Amino acid sequence: MATKSTSSKGTANTPKKGGRAPKEETQTESTQMFAAVSSQMRQKILQILAEEDMHISAIARNLGISVPVASKHIKVLEDADLIERKIYGKTHVFSLKKKNFTGAFDPFAPVKRLEVDKGTTLMEAFKTVSVVEVKNIDGKDFIVAADGEEGFYLYEVNGKLIDKRAEDFVLEEDAVVEWKRLEPVTKKKLIVSVKKDDDKEKRKGYYESLI
Repeated sequence: MATKSTSSKGTANTPKKGGRAPKEETQTESTQMFAAVSSQMRQKILQILAEEDMHISAIARNLGISVPVASKHIKVLEDADLIERKIYGKTHVFSLKKKNFTGAFDPFAPVKRLEVDKGTTLMEAFKTVSVVEVKNIDGKDFIVAADGEEGFYLYEVNGKLIDKRAEDFVLEEDAVVEWKRLEPVTKKKLIVSVKKDDDKEKRKGYYESLI
């Protein structure tokens, strides 16, 4: 007795053609962030939000795009944890999560190993592995550049921010030191126009003429 052959149409465990694997299996937080900022339109959204918080209609209007298109870009940035949404009644306002930009680059930070004598200061350790420029401010030395990269630096030892200068912190035992250069994501600009005295006199004369 002949039997009918049946063709398999796939199961729930079989991915459809062109389907995507779950996001957690294909993307790390860093790669997701890089993918999010690869779009020029999303870069513009981030630039806008770097200046001020804004609701989606205003974002769309600033960029000359429709609200639905802006919503799609916003969703990608939210998924990458680069912006956050604040809800006020029916209004959704978006703001930039600046700290997540620098955190995304942590996996790419170079790692160096160094063996020092007990009692070596953190400053001495830094000078061993990098060319540092030190500036004396009010009698205290501060690192203002390392390997040609200017900026302000802060230090963490074993995951804790230290409250001493690098030249005062003494290494007594093995430690993991993170050396971070503070670099703002954006800058603020204020354009100030100062009223001229002659303008005041003209306005005063005009108002007096009306009396």
